[in-house]
Amino acid sequence: MTDNASHTFPLSAPGAVPGLLTGRIAVITGASAGIGAATAHRFAAAGATVALLGRRSGLLDDLAVTLRKEHSAEVLPLAVDVTDPAALTAAASTIRTTLGRPDLVVANAGVMLGAPFEEADTAEWDRMIDVNLRGLLTTGRAFIADLLDAAEAGRAADLVNLGSIAAEVIFADYPVYGATKAAVTQLTRNLRASLGPRGVRVRSIDPAFAVTELGADMAHEATRAGLADMRTAVTTITAEDVADAITYSVAVPARVNIAELTIVPTELG
Repeated sequence: MTDNASHTFPLSAPGAVPGLLTGRIAVITGASAGIGAATAHRFAAAGATVALLGRRSGLLDDLAVTLRKEHSAEVLPLAVDVTDPAALTAAASTIRTTLGRPDLVVANAGVMLGAPFEEADTAEWDRMIDVNLRGLLTTGRAFIADLLDAAEAGRAADLVNLGSIAAEVIFADYPVYGATKAAVTQLTRNLRASLGPRGVRVRSIDPAFAVTELGADMAHEATRAGLADMRTAVTTITAEDVADAITYSVAVPARVNIAELTIVPTELG
């Protein structure tokens, strides 16, 4: 009988195990705050080299300083908007030149802007479609050759797409947000079918009620207040909880893909 048990992957308490991701080159979009920043901390603590992508250069620079100080990590902060394909392509080139070819990409950048359908500012619809869907598509396309190269060389290669429980659960005042995340889910499933046989692990991470700044900038005041109420009605999960799950999913043996991972507060069942 063949023993398929891993002898190298430690099952640990939450947080990153030093050395767990040593040698890996990670790219994280939306890295300036929330889940992106928490994931950067976990990856750096686990030994990965990390490229931080986001729009807010000051926050990225501060995070890079912290990661270098706390984890002695090699970090590259790059101010880039994922809705700008040319800028993202240029950033990918800079990452390859400075750090090497990435083998781990977390497409985390996203916005959540809710409102009743008939009252919504349609510019917010455009923004969600641009960031949550087009930005995620552009991110995957910018780095897919690197991931395929890593897989061909026999290394673990991961594309992690941040989705949401809103892809599966109805939230009446978030119809367009839910639609963008449902698109992410279906896209991820199809990419998994096409890229998995070539050695690239593609997965979606679907959090619910995580306490981040997501939604803080929605224009519709009543929906914004309702979100705050929802987050106080249960014991919510944190950005660090989601980052722990992401780190676990990319650190399992290369033969394993945790294809879809939903993270919810315990009270939601």
